[in-house]
Amino acid sequence: MPLLLGDIVPDFTADTTTGPVSFHDWIGDDWAFFFSHPADFTPVCTTEMGRTSQLSAEFDKRGVKPIGLSTDSVDEHLKWIDDVNDTQNTTLRFPIVADPDLQIARLYDMIHPAQSETAAVRSVFIIDNNKKLRLTMTYPMSVGRNFDEILRAVDALQAGDRHRIATPADWRPGDEVIIPPSIDDAAAKGLFPQGWTTHRPYLRTTRVQD
Repeated sequence: MPLLLGDIVPDFTADTTTGPVSFHDWIGDDWAFFFSHPADFTPVCTTEMGRTSQLSAEFDKRGVKPIGLSTDSVDEHLKWIDDVNDTQNTTLRFPIVADPDLQIARLYDMIHPAQSETAAVRSVFIIDNNKKLRLTMTYPMSVGRNFDEILRAVDALQAGDRHRIATPADWRPGDEVIIPPSIDDAAAKGLFPQGWTTHRPYLRTTRVQD
């Protein structure tokens, strides 16, 4: 069955570059950014691993743990990390899952046969502290991920959880947010005492403070 938004993500145990991991236990009370790569020692993947490492403080302040995967061994991953650190001017500390038998890649539908029968596409899974899938993105092998968008999407999800709001197109923290139509005006008065602007009966905007 496909993995759908709101589903509890599949648990797994695996060897990683930081030791064995039981996925749900590893997530704990945090969020996870689980992302796959076609192979070690490939150019786009090297830049993505480096960028994730460079953004470690940004992930930390959001309570998000990065964890990568490619269909290579731990030994290959560890050799590759040296290259990532050298070429991307970073020190990579997050775990990279070894999946040489494709078991986890298939469990998470990371293998798209029109792209490759043996290498994972560039999948993104944002998973919350309840182990629920909150967002997915899939990039082809030739296109590197937009990490600004990944962080922005995490901010939007977490703001929605905190404030019961939705976010408009191109939203950034501090911008106006949307009061969902499911919240009527009477309930909105309690949730948003700062007030709101009604553009249409279905479109009300306000600002929230974190």
